[in-house]
Amino acid sequence: MRYLSTRGHADRKQFCDILLEGLAPDGGLYLPEHYPQIDDAALTKLRKAYHEQGYAELAFQILSLYIDDIPAADLKALCAKTYTAEVFGTGEIVPLRHLEDGLWLEALSNGPTLAFKDMAMQLLGNLFEYELGRRGAELNILGATSGDTGSAAEYAMRGKQGIRVFMTSPHGRMSPFQQAQMFSLQDANIHNIAIEGVFDDCQDIVKAVSNDLEFKRKYKIGTVNSINWARLLAQVVYYFAGYIQATETNDQKVSFTVPSGNFGNVCAGHVARMMGLPIAKLVVATNENDVLDEFFRTGVYRVRGSADTHETSSPSMDISKASNFERFVFDLLGRDGAKTKALFGDALSQTGQFDLSQDPRFADAAAKYGFESGKSTHADRLATIRDNYQRHGVTIDTHTADGVKVALEHHRDANVPMIVLETALPIKFAATIEEALGHAPERPAKFEGIEALPKRVQVMPADVALVKAYIERHCAPAVLG
Repeated sequence: MRYLSTRGHADRKQFCDILLEGLAPDGGLYLPEHYPQIDDAALTKLRKAYHEQGYAELAFQILSLYIDDIPAADLKALCAKTYTAEVFGTGEIVPLRHLEDGLWLEALSNGPTLAFKDMAMQLLGNLFEYELGRRGAELNILGATSGDTGSAAEYAMRGKQGIRVFMTSPHGRMSPFQQAQMFSLQDANIHNIAIEGVFDDCQDIVKAVSNDLEFKRKYKIGTVNSINWARLLAQVVYYFAGYIQATETNDQKVSFTVPSGNFGNVCAGHVARMMGLPIAKLVVATNENDVLDEFFRTGVYRVRGSADTHETSSPSMDISKASNFERFVFDLLGRDGAKTKALFGDALSQTGQFDLSQDPRFADAAAKYGFESGKSTHADRLATIRDNYQRHGVTIDTHTADGVKVALEHHRDANVPMIVLETALPIKFAATIEEALGHAPERPAKFEGIEALPKRVQVMPADVALVKAYIERHCAPAVLG
């Protein structure tokens, strides 16, 4: 399997090369040259693998379709090492929980940092360590987080041989619990950088550094954000697991509602659907930062500046520039790299928006690719959290509440289960849960008192040069294998 850039670069690369690289040389994102197809027999095989051998085997079989430069026995061992009941709290790894009439929650937040990001990040940490070991190389990871990616990456990479993590986050905009999870880590290979700005400023810094090819090569810069294909690929697996749990036969369809800011999580659903998984609808749920909802309703993709990016009670979605969206638009436009580059490389940088409303292919977003969307507000979140607690005895976090609210608006076919992807455990957003329910959510014992631990973090302005200088101070130029 070879991988290409969404912006048309001539190179075709293997999986392990793009694993360590992040963005393509032309600033595009990597996608496979084609999506492997899952027919009825293959889906039956995957169904049997999950039921009889578990999630790790399902992951191995799906990842094997995309990774041919890691020996099968090694890849199988990496999946088995990653997806264990000890790490994820249950042998099912991603169990479904029934809420009401065809509405389900898929639990993705039982990992080390209590957020769905662990599902991919734990695998990514093991893949990085494996491949760097093969090459005798080092990797300096530069990332941006709006709340959960950072802690998931740091917990997955802490103490890993040959890896340093430089994680940027918007100063003061994460919940106290999210900040404490990251900033309390004292591992020498973990560096937290709080940027005076919003998440998009952090993301812009990561992209600017990644696009400085000389600096990127000199300091062997890699990424763990969902611009990294390996992370998105790992997320494809739980769509298959959710489908298998919700159905008994392969002629049944399901829909998914996905709380979304950066489009990575729902983009994995798009990949699963392109492979042939019987997904009826992919419903994108946004908060007040509704750039994605606006696109799917109108065809206009309009990024917001820092001043227009709302600070909300579902802060991990306080994003107005959805990095992964480029992958979907590339497919929507018939994999036209030049057109994709004109939109994401030129139009966005010049005018901050593009308009596909008059392009006949825009209708395909819903008709051909199954996308719908909706938005949720703080008042909606409080009402949804309260309603689920009172009617079902289930406490959900703020982002999952956005998903449930939008899912209920789009769940119209009783014969098609609607699965909402849970994003985090409620303790990560305790203040809003208390506002909704009048009491604090349950806190796992290992996180008692985490907010009071000493913090290790560097605050700096949103300045690419300053971040580069910080990286230079803390690591010598990487040794290439």
